[in-house]
Amino acid sequence: MGLELYLDLLSQPCRAVYLFAKANRIPFEMQNVELFRDFPLRQPQRTSGSTGLLFPSICIGEHMTDEFARVNSLKRLPAMKDGDFTLAESAAILHYLSQKYNTPAHWYPRDLQARARVEEYLYWHADSIRGTLGSVLWIQVLGPLIDIHVPKEKVDRNRAFITQLLQHLEQKFLQDKPFLTGDQISVADLMALEELMQTFYAGFDVFEGRPKLAAWRGRVEATFGEELWQETHEAIRKLCADPKSLKDIPLAMQEGMKLRLSKIP
Repeated sequence: MGLELYLDLLSQPCRAVYLFAKANRIPFEMQNVELFRDFPLRQPQRTSGSTGLLFPSICIGEHMTDEFARVNSLKRLPAMKDGDFTLAESAAILHYLSQKYNTPAHWYPRDLQARARVEEYLYWHADSIRGTLGSVLWIQVLGPLIDIHVPKEKVDRNRAFITQLLQHLEQKFLQDKPFLTGDQISVADLMALEELMQTFYAGFDVFEGRPKLAAWRGRVEATFGEELWQETHEAIRKLCADPKSLKDIPLAMQEGMKLRLSKIP
């Protein structure tokens, strides 16, 4: 069996991996793992009711199944399987693919200092961008879908955090360069823009009033071409345009979604 990528294109890091593999003509088989699909758990779970009886419950998403756990025991997307070798985490997968398939050096530079700049961004990205910008989809789209409305003070705080992060993105990383870490695109640009696009589709235009970021977005998109870009973002665009397309959400899945929403600071 050749390279398999386990992805759901509703996910920002999954889209980054998909775009990278496609743009570099890396041969792979895509295994679509649906984040918002209910699957029965194999082991019954004890209820919280007074009877304490055991009943089958529903797990949240295909990534929570025992079958997927054999690929990634962390039960998170994206994941990769290359023969008997499995790998999790988008940054690690991108690094692996760039090395194995000898992709152009600008994606993940071989020069020590140029590579360090890419890694500098990726570490900051994981610590800052991921959790903060990703909350917008939950606040604007997924929460209202199950009749959960995040309090205004939390929404305002999230927007303030995002504004601060966008300033850092422009002033620390982009500056006056064409791309975040230099004159050519790297995996840093890909990871960053996917987070911003998730926020953009969810209804918060992070590019408005930020001409530098808007021009950078255009350069990154042009690298991939309109056809591939539109194909990759079709699922998230459709979900945000018509959230009710994600219908008949099981009660147990709704409980998991409520838990995620409650964690928004």
